[in-house]
Amino acid sequence: MKDLPHFFGHDYELFPFQLFSFSHLIMLFLFIFGSILIVMLHTTLKKYEKVFKTILFVSLFLFETLYHVWLYVGGQWNIAFALPLHLCSISLLLCLILLLSNSKLVFQFVYFLGLAGAMQALVTPELFVGFPHFRFFQFFITHILIIWVGLFFVFVNGYVVTKRGMWQSFAFLNAVAVIAFIANIATEGNYMFLAHKPENPSLLDFLGPYPFYILVLECIALVLFFLLYLPWIGRGERK
Repeated sequence: MKDLPHFFGHDYELFPFQLFSFSHLIMLFLFIFGSILIVMLHTTLKKYEKVFKTILFVSLFLFETLYHVWLYVGGQWNIAFALPLHLCSISLLLCLILLLSNSKLVFQFVYFLGLAGAMQALVTPELFVGFPHFRFFQFFITHILIIWVGLFFVFVNGYVVTKRGMWQSFAFLNAVAVIAFIANIATEGNYMFLAHKPENPSLLDFLGPYPFYILVLECIALVLFFLLYLPWIGRGERK
């Protein structure tokens, strides 16, 4: 119990995060292992579909709520970074909506935005706290679950990705980016990294200086969306 204040604390130097450390690799392994299980056990998961959807919804909602409680109790909640305007925060909200509504349009957004954003975040996380801090677990679990929700609807519910969904997702991404850009001006924040690059090492470090890396990000997003659509070429239209 004496370590509990440190587990939820804000003394980040006690638990420094190291890229591709053992704990980071373990979380990546769990993500890959769980993804394989979703594919292999999709028939079994279908029998208990409502149960697993409930588990996914409650887990995402609980960890996101606890994150904001952790910030607020520690006096760290700030409108400049705590609004749900980061790509993965938006994807998380979309996942909650999808799990409640089973909307095919929202599924397209979760598939393209969620998978592209969360996978990049898992490999190069903007994370200042390492294992075994609460934020470490909250970050990786929520990002892993975002991807698993997308995979669940593909392999268990049989949802199909379409070319139209790809373009709708790209348009939605740009619409949200406009909102994030305005929010950055109003709050002096850095939502969707439209104000500057993240402090931690990331893929953005290779994309040139501000603001040119934003244009490169647009191109990369479109390429990633197309790569995610590749397995579905022809199949979505036939369905």
